Amino acid sequence: MFTLPIYNTEGKEIETLKLNPGVFDGNVNKEAVYQAIVAYRANQRKGLASTKTRGEVSGGGKKPWRQKGTGRARVGSTRSPLWKHGGVVFGPHPRDFSYELPKKIRLAALKSVLNEKIKENNLLILDDMKLASSKTKEAYKIFGNLKLAGKKKTESVLFLLHKIDNNTRLALRNISFLSLGLASDTHAYEVVTHKKIILTKDGVSDIVKRFK
Repeated sequence: MFTLPIYNTEGKEIETLKLNPGVFDGNVNKEAVYQAIVAYRANQRKGLASTKTRGEVSGGGKKPWRQKGTGRARVGSTRSPLWKHGGVVFGPHPRDFSYELPKKIRLAALKSVLNEKIKENNLLILDDMKLASSKTKEAYKIFGNLKLAGKKKTESVLFLLHKIDNNTRLALRNISFLSLGLASDTHAYEVVTHKKIILTKDGVSDIVKRFK
């Protein structure tokens, strides 16, 4: 069973939290993570590449020369794929690359990447995130207190909350290294693509609920 410290916005440890062993058990299913990442990236593809066949290229209605008697090869259209400005044979056309991954695999992948972040000491739990104003300067101090922001090059951080109020959204949107999201909606790809993960105490409960 993992036990992690809980910090306040001043960067001080105020208590500890025993994580649910049914979710945070230390197991990492690499195959599930791989499938989840491939599926997510496939679902992001637009599939808009398109080429025109000989029937779709403008022009080419008139036969260039008569069928016989010229000594040249038979040609029915100037838009033949063999000719310049002709159509394309077997070219790409708009298509849908998306597919749905089974829920069990998606959850197994999320569980695995969170366990991996804990093993790497890259998961941090924050008691709560309440801002009196929407000033970015005040919000930035919190990440300085947590030693996630400073003079050195800051690593990418994913901040997962139980809910996002207007002050929090406005204060955090201009912090370049930070991505904001809901713990109830997060997925494996989002976690994998960030170095550090911050979860609020209520956010941890939201993730555990998803596995019940």
